Amino acid sequence: MIKLLALAGLGYAGYRYYQNQSSGSSVAFAGNQSGKTIRDAGPEAMRSEPTRAWTKTDEESDQSFPASDPPANY
Repeated sequence: MIKLLALAGLGYAGYRYYQNQSSGSSVAFAGNQSGKTIRDAGPEAMRSEPTRAWTKTDEESDQSFPASDPPANY
């Protein structure tokens, strides 16, 4: 029983450590977006360049995120 409790405690400690390390990650943010929790819309706010040309629809979809509805002209 003690071994099971010790294993559960280690698992919980590992989970909390992982959560603390991953919460400050800014993978999708460009260099000028430091200190923010939500990325600005547009390709200039992305860390890597888009793989294709950025269209008006892409811009409007990015601006509406995380809203559940797409832009009116989607």
